[in-house]
Amino acid sequence: MDTNLRKRIRAGDHGAFGELFDAYARSVYNHAFRLTGQWPVAEDVVSLTFLEAWRLRERLDEDGGSPRPWLLGIATNVTRNLRRATRRHAAAVARLPRDETVRDFADEVAGRVDDAAQLALVRTALARLRRPEREVLALCVWSGLDYRAAADALGVPVGTVRSRLSRARTKLAKHLEPPQGGGQMRGDRTTAVRPLREGNR
Repeated sequence: MDTNLRKRIRAGDHGAFGELFDAYARSVYNHAFRLTGQWPVAEDVVSLTFLEAWRLRERLDEDGGSPRPWLLGIATNVTRNLRRATRRHAAAVARLPRDETVRDFADEVAGRVDDAAQLALVRTALARLRRPEREVLALCVWSGLDYRAAADALGVPVGTVRSRLSRARTKLAKHLEPPQGGGQMRGDRTTAVRPLREGNR
């Protein structure tokens, strides 16, 4: 991104911000899905991320390279806030009187995609990681940020990024071993865990 565009964004130029959205919305969307595992939630994260980026636009340095780490850092914080809000909502719902009507799950079950079981092992392994480890994994492995960019995005030291990523990889290697005697997953397990990196625009 050139310096002039950065200055226009900082100044509140809607056209420049539209260019920012067009260039990086897909990257933010993919990052959000990797953190949440849910496409509808990822869509909400994209919307909230760019709203927050607009609010914080004056914090974007006038000089520098790609604003992608800055946006992914905002997206990571937005995801954390959404999770907290979801937990509070679930706790509030749990306190409501129970409805004795039994819901019919037939249509929901019938509509599940055939390859859902294929991702079960990966989802289980990722769920066993601590949140900071999942965030570093998403930024460094899937989004392709280097240690410094990931550290800037998360607001932590580079050494912290390295140690979290190392722990995440060790845990994944352990938990991605299929159960003994169970059927094998279709497809390439490594591909499921490490999809192609996005370009570092």
